[in-house]
Amino acid sequence: MCRALGIDEDTLADLPRHARSDRFTPLEKAVLDLAVVMTSAPADVSAELRDRLLNELTPGQLAELASAIAWENHRARLNRALGVRAMGFAKDGFCLLPERPTSRPERAEP
Repeated sequence: MCRALGIDEDTLADLPRHARSDRFTPLEKAVLDLAVVMTSAPADVSAELRDRLLNELTPGQLAELASAIAWENHRARLNRALGVRAMGFAKDGFCLLPERPTSRPERAEP
């Protein structure tokens, strides 16, 4: 799918270190940060991250983005719980795992 969208393998390989990469725009980095935080436990999204996103997106766009991330996280966790295994769709590709942060991110303000 990424190849069809014109995303090269070097860009994919930089996903785990997106914050330090020059391959992503500030908006793309903020979106990737949101995905990482939303798929962590607990899923604490800081006010600073929301503000970064709202500088580029409308509130409706942010809601759609968060909904899409939450849905994909739900599907991934459901598949694991049900024992759904790889079907070979990514044969000869690679799956990247995010780098583990060296410190805990700030907790969101209530």
